[in-house]
Amino acid sequence: MSVLWSHGDAAAATGGQVTAPFNAAGLSIDTRSLQPGDLFVALKAARDGHDFVAQAFAKGAAAALVDHVPQGVTGPCLVVKDVLQGLVDLGAAGRARSKARVIGVTGSVGKTSTKEMLRDMFDAFGSVHAAEASFNNHWGVPITLARLPQDADFAVIEIGMNHPGEIAPLAALTRPHVAMITTVAPAHLEAFADIDAIAHEKAAIFSGLEPGGTAVYNADLPTSAILAKAAGPKALSFGTAGDLRLKSMRVTPSALVVEAQCGAATYLMRLADAGAHFGMNALGCLAVAQALDLDLALAAQALGRWRPPSGRGRRETVLLDPATDERLTLIDDAFNANPASMSAAIDVLAATTPGAKGRRIAILGDMLELGPDEVALHRGIAAHPALASVTLVHCVGPRMRALYDVLPPRMQGKYVETADELGAKAHGLVRPGDVVLVKGSKGSYVSRVVDALRHLGHPLPDDPNGE
Repeated sequence: MSVLWSHGDAAAATGGQVTAPFNAAGLSIDTRSLQPGDLFVALKAARDGHDFVAQAFAKGAAAALVDHVPQGVTGPCLVVKDVLQGLVDLGAAGRARSKARVIGVTGSVGKTSTKEMLRDMFDAFGSVHAAEASFNNHWGVPITLARLPQDADFAVIEIGMNHPGEIAPLAALTRPHVAMITTVAPAHLEAFADIDAIAHEKAAIFSGLEPGGTAVYNADLPTSAILAKAAGPKALSFGTAGDLRLKSMRVTPSALVVEAQCGAATYLMRLADAGAHFGMNALGCLAVAQALDLDLALAAQALGRWRPPSGRGRRETVLLDPATDERLTLIDDAFNANPASMSAAIDVLAATTPGAKGRRIAILGDMLELGPDEVALHRGIAAHPALASVTLVHCVGPRMRALYDVLPPRMQGKYVETADELGAKAHGLVRPGDVVLVKGSKGSYVSRVVDALRHLGHPLPDDPNGE
């Protein structure tokens, strides 16, 4: 077993007291996913993690990070004054001892997808450690850093925010060698005065850069001047007029093909099953490679290994009838939504050709946390030019009623308050040859409609998950 944290190192990092020696191979905050040998961190969130320490030891935890030893627990404990601060201290120590080149990623849209692109890109150059899922908040970032193997060559840390003042301390903890902003878009407007305020908050990631570090930002935004000012003298931009310049981008039935120029050289990236909105993120990844003086041709090739994650634009085939080989194409973009990502997803749907007698169908759920303009922002989707190529739009949630009411009657599909109502009608929503986009904020639960559509199908012959 490789040791991530010995009791001595963990105690030195946190200033805590150890009740018995231990060596931990990993770190966990959830007994449901805990692996034998993990250090269990008893965070207090919706539930008090101290209530699960005994269960953690029963599942093989090596030790527990606690602020008191729970009654009846005899396993090794690292006792600190505050568990969250102890976790932050472990994260800081994990970062300090690492030899990895660290990349911090933030943005209103595309953080997690870009993190995964970078993971695949860096895999061509060495060992990579990256955040799990969307671990990008005040506990997710320190967890990722605390899990950082000492011998990793690269570390990709996702940094998110919901309110002002959240990014700077996480950037200071991460201390990235390269900090990247994917984009700035209307998201979390409930907590910010306007999009300029969001840009200033995103730009705070640059305040955590290591001395000599490089700021990477999107040059094609209305707020790019704010990002450029915060980036300072050592910066790389990407976009149609960036240092890494987008020469062309075209969507094909199977891939997004992106042509990028850096200096006199041109690089081609082919992203399978990806929509156009992923092209700019790939360009940003190439800018990160440039900042680290990596081989850009190899980096561009490696980016072709990436696929959109589940819920973030992944395209899949649902086999409706094996006897007649009747299929539909499902675009699962149900993890999150804001006006920018909604527009990009509709562009993907418009660029995807249905099968014979098939239609383009959009199933759209509420976009959350948009503030006082949420009704206008939902209604504004109707003005998107690409929506004209969509046959039917089904709307889910009270906010999406604003869109439904202004759609042309020929495009009005079903309107329901909840995703479960639409999921129950899944069999009547689609037919063979259709291309179906499902898009909405996580809290709209439109992922349940995705599940219902998948359940209409039969495993494909080459489906490794098939029975």
